[in-house]
Amino acid sequence: MKICVESSLQALGLGAGVCWAQYNPNTLSGRTSIVHLFEWRWADIALECECYLGPNGFGGVQISPPNENVIITDPWQPWWERYQPVSYKLCTRSGNETEFRDMVTRCNNVGVHIYVDAVINHMCGANAGAGDHATCGSYFNAKTKDFPAVPYSGWDFNDGKCKSRSGDIENYHDIYQVRDCRLVSLLDLALEKDYVRSKVAEYMNYLIDIGVAGFRIDAAKHMWPGDVKAILDKLKDLNTKWFSAGTKPFIYQEVIDLGREPIKGSDYFGNGRVTEFKYGAKLGTVIRKWNGEKMAYLKNWGEGWGFVPSDRALVFVDNHDNQRGHGAGGASILTFWDPRPYKMAVGFMLAHPYGFTRVMSSFRWPRYFVDGRDVNDWMGPPSYSDGSTKPVTINEDTTCGNDWVCEHRWRQIKNMVIFRNVVDGQPFSNWWDNGSNQVAFGRGNKGFIVFNNDDWSINCQWRDHSLILKASCKSSSYSQL
Repeated sequence: MKICVESSLQALGLGAGVCWAQYNPNTLSGRTSIVHLFEWRWADIALECECYLGPNGFGGVQISPPNENVIITDPWQPWWERYQPVSYKLCTRSGNETEFRDMVTRCNNVGVHIYVDAVINHMCGANAGAGDHATCGSYFNAKTKDFPAVPYSGWDFNDGKCKSRSGDIENYHDIYQVRDCRLVSLLDLALEKDYVRSKVAEYMNYLIDIGVAGFRIDAAKHMWPGDVKAILDKLKDLNTKWFSAGTKPFIYQEVIDLGREPIKGSDYFGNGRVTEFKYGAKLGTVIRKWNGEKMAYLKNWGEGWGFVPSDRALVFVDNHDNQRGHGAGGASILTFWDPRPYKMAVGFMLAHPYGFTRVMSSFRWPRYFVDGRDVNDWMGPPSYSDGSTKPVTINEDTTCGNDWVCEHRWRQIKNMVIFRNVVDGQPFSNWWDNGSNQVAFGRGNKGFIVFNNDDWSINCQWRDHSLILKASCKSSSYSQL
């Protein structure tokens, strides 16, 4: 794989494009991407903001859910226990409230904003038992739907509305089941009730007061758009210590819409952006050259491929779900396990103007496949025997240790984050392809990039900032990422 790029680094100071309300990512001018530091500790995120993300132009961090969750021991503390709330207190294996506040302050102070993964559709699983086995030690009883630390009681859940036989979602073509029944047995909150809406908004406003910039709304597809809107209408403007007066929190909603079900991403446009899951699935198919796909076909990438409008899209190559085969996209999803094509896919995403971009930063786990399925896909972050999360260590070559992958620190991905900042607001221009898997395009007069995913070399040279694809690339304005 080879990526050729020319850019004008002085353009890093250019202002970001003007957006509006909850569609605006609220990143500082000249910062155009965020990174998901999946399962990182708050103390490590604070250091990463100061030492790496800020200096390299990252706009923000999506963090794992910060509120109290059930502790699951069978299997042993899986990653998905973070998505089973017990209360809205701020203590998890990533850290306590003091550490959370310190992280938000330190990251904001270096221009890197925090985006919270907000789990508001449900509480813990119906089979989670009763007791204080939760990250803050709060008592709960899943069987009676009693969560006194919020407080929620049986009146605050959707069991009476669900029409499926099991109480769980059984038919994804029935929008009432998808939005009123339990997602894999998770206790579904009755978000049409103003009391429940107010408790959720209270939690989110508490985070806004601390200084967060926005929210990923987990499982938005499983909530009625009007219920989500009613909650968002209760939210405060962002903290004026770091944001202009009147700034609304950035909202991006997890809506898995691959075009085969009645619930569409467009149902949620009134609330904010949506996660465009078709993006990574289709780009992975192209980079893998499956089904006759070629990079030459990417000329009309974006809406031309059936994606949501660019100003409503949050895009990514992979996320914490589908890199494990969960969620959406299937085997076409590229991840850090396939570094060569993965770097090309992330590079293309960051070079192309479509959508607001999120980079993934993962941890490594011991995969073990049985009948084509990874039976270890549940495993949580690198941890000690007591279940506490290991710190992210930084090696001399700037890569990470302790089984933290840190894709955002890979040279090619870091450089492409900077490239996207440089060319922000510039038009997509001067497309070239060889009819196969060698492509090139410009971003106005600020940058030009070349991708070679063929099995033979590409020859290129610069002449008056135009690309001549026939001789060797030796111009001083060329660099190989």
